[in-house]
Amino acid sequence: MQLRFGWRDDRDMIIAGQNVRIVIATKPVDFRKGHDGLAAVAQNELGLDPHSGLIIVFRAKRADRIKILVWDGTGLVMTYKRLEDAKFSWPAVHDGIMRLSKAQFEALFEGLDWRRVYGRRVRRPVAAE
Repeated sequence: MQLRFGWRDDRDMIIAGQNVRIVIATKPVDFRKGHDGLAAVAQNELGLDPHSGLIIVFRAKRADRIKILVWDGTGLVMTYKRLEDAKFSWPAVHDGIMRLSKAQFEALFEGLDWRRVYGRRVRRPVAAE
């Protein structure tokens, strides 16, 4: 997995190539947890490998906060975001995870309603086969 690093905003640091998996932990977590605590939640409660390059989005009980955990190949990177005058759109609260597309993740990170973003599968051109 290759991550882009830049100074524009935190999203640039965590957006990866098209093939990376992005998931939301749909049940709120204790936001006092740091890198290791969230990695333990991912592994023990969600059955995920936090060191696989997967991007995991955690939500707080308050709908205005997220923490994002990703392994960049050298260590765990955690990003925290709080919206000032808005709330994130969340799926229904239940145990488990939900997968997001890259476009849905970008909308969520911006505080937009990611549920209105739909991806299209584009067929490979016949000339390329």
